[in-house]
Amino acid sequence: MEQAQEVIQSQPLSLLYISQPNCSVCHSLLPQVEELLEDYPKISSIHLDAKEVPEVAGEFSVMTVPAILIFAEGKEMFRKARFVPVGELNMQLAKFNHFINED
Repeated sequence: MEQAQEVIQSQPLSLLYISQPNCSVCHSLLPQVEELLEDYPKISSIHLDAKEVPEVAGEFSVMTVPAILIFAEGKEMFRKARFVPVGELNMQLAKFNHFINED
């Protein structure tokens, strides 16, 4: 949990992926998200298992998994849970990545 907070606070852009082992949607979405992130090397990613790190649900107010949260300079900018359209996620990543590249 501390490591996740450290990445979120220290990186200009980060993506937090929260899942659980018994979630089939989580397991099918994760490879798609990982593949998508290959196109955005400047975006740091963190994957937390809510079963292994139960405090993640309270810390980030996550009620269902999978949950994807995008942070820019420590501030939450985007959130999707349960049904995450990969195309929409890609558009959001491209938009935020554009701002990093301008710096």
